[in-house]
Amino acid sequence: MFLSSVVRSAPGSVRAVVRSGARTLTPRKAVLTLTPNAVARLRELGEARPDALSLRLGVKTRGCSGLSFTLDYVNEKEPLDTPVEQDGVSFLVSNKALMSVIGSEVDFVDDRLRSEFVFTNPNARAICGCGESFAT
Repeated sequence: MFLSSVVRSAPGSVRAVVRSGARTLTPRKAVLTLTPNAVARLRELGEARPDALSLRLGVKTRGCSGLSFTLDYVNEKEPLDTPVEQDGVSFLVSNKALMSVIGSEVDFVDDRLRSEFVFTNPNARAICGCGESFAT
């Protein structure tokens, strides 16, 4: 969708590892996983801005717990961005956000009260009462 060549890091992907002079394949853990709702919403966002190279997931210092996730359109890949692809949707994770997001599940909730991405983040040690920010 966004990036034409990305490193596949969805569940079930593999990476080569050298052990005792022999090259073997071992499973590689995904940076994060997306629910079907998140995949659908990311696809919609990508189609809405075909001029953008990708979406980048980042973090900003804000909120009562310290960090908050951001999602921005970008026109160029930073050298340390980590590309992520799942179910035909690809995006970038900024270097600053990478350690905060590893192992997270991203969902998209759209109901009468809210329309937002929701992160289930195993790295969060504290979350503010409104759920807008977290601390690791």
